[in-house]
Amino acid sequence: MRVLIIGSGGREHALAWAISASPLLTKLYVAPGNPGTAALAENIAIPASNIAKLVEFAKDQKIDLVIPGPEAPLVAGIADACAAAGIACCGPTAAAAQLEGSKAFCKEIADAANIPTAAWAEFTDEDAAHDYVDEQGAPIVIKADGLAAGKGVVVATTEDEAHEAISAIMGDKIHGEAGAKIVIEECLFGEEISVFALCDGLDALYLGVAADHKRVGENDTGPNTGGMGAISPPPWGSQPVLDATMERIIRPALAAMVARDTPFRGFLFAGLMVTEEGPKLIEFNVRFGDPECETLLPLLRSDLLPALLAATDGSLKHVDLRWKDAASATVVMCAKGYPGAYATGSEIFGLAEADELPGVTVFQAGTMAEQGGILANGGRVLAVNAIGATLHEAISRAYAAVDVIDWPDGFCRRDIGKRALI
Repeated sequence: MRVLIIGSGGREHALAWAISASPLLTKLYVAPGNPGTAALAENIAIPASNIAKLVEFAKDQKIDLVIPGPEAPLVAGIADACAAAGIACCGPTAAAAQLEGSKAFCKEIADAANIPTAAWAEFTDEDAAHDYVDEQGAPIVIKADGLAAGKGVVVATTEDEAHEAISAIMGDKIHGEAGAKIVIEECLFGEEISVFALCDGLDALYLGVAADHKRVGENDTGPNTGGMGAISPPPWGSQPVLDATMERIIRPALAAMVARDTPFRGFLFAGLMVTEEGPKLIEFNVRFGDPECETLLPLLRSDLLPALLAATDGSLKHVDLRWKDAASATVVMCAKGYPGAYATGSEIFGLAEADELPGVTVFQAGTMAEQGGILANGGRVLAVNAIGATLHEAISRAYAAVDVIDWPDGFCRRDIGKRALI
């Protein structure tokens, strides 16, 4: 099979790493890719946002399967464009991708399918949003309706914080048009998990559970980021919780999407709060998570490629995936200043040495190659993964690898998985 992966982050490096091992693969491209994917595939200098050029390339190269990594090209219609060109694409249509593209749409689907979720309201009028916060009080959650690169959610612990978030999103437009509408939700309490499923419209195949660490600072302090690390399996993601998630959240959502004539195909990512009443939906995402993808794929024993192809042709019910009896931990290394302003261009040493440690795989994200070296070229730069017999061993191995990497201009959280161990 000839395969094209779209994207340039650690998630796409992990997908390339997994798919490159498939005996079905004959040629692998990544557009635009990074230096990590270049070691596994042929990078193509087409940005993920240029759908027309990506589809033209796929047609010219007789690509059998397109795998979009990030959400933006899915919301923009890459799957629709591939379908029009007769190319299989493991991702939802633009209409189905509104599960992530619009927080309000996601909540409407949850209500239609009787999926347990937080009480909510949507607003396009800033004054009305402020009034609602005054009525509801705090803590309360403020969300930009559209895509905001993982930074459009504010969990406000006070009414003042909620009002500041509304003013920043709707008044100052810090997320542009993504914040023209906002969703305000009740604050759920419990432990957060990410559950993944591969879907073909009707059927869903479980793809693992992880706990992401969103805030930039240790002990979950500071602003939200795209993800500072992840572990799998989290102890609060028990089998009863996972069973309830598939039966009460994932499969009802698929049925509701079919009822709207927008069947969902591809990766479905359910962000959940495990409450005293059971798992409740926080939000859906329409792609593999990052850094959850880098955390889960090293645990997979089976060939991923046939499953991805089955998701495109409605045959997932015939697919079974096997997983290692192990734990996984990923530590994300970022450029100093992230998620605010940060510098690029600093050189990173020790990647090969870290990659050779037991159980360790270093996935590259915001990097570039120059004169034989690897330089930082983004906010989240590396995803250092390790697997082990226990979660403690996986976390210890991941931090041992981080300590081998010589990058003075980078930083990471030192408490990934700490709460799970406690």
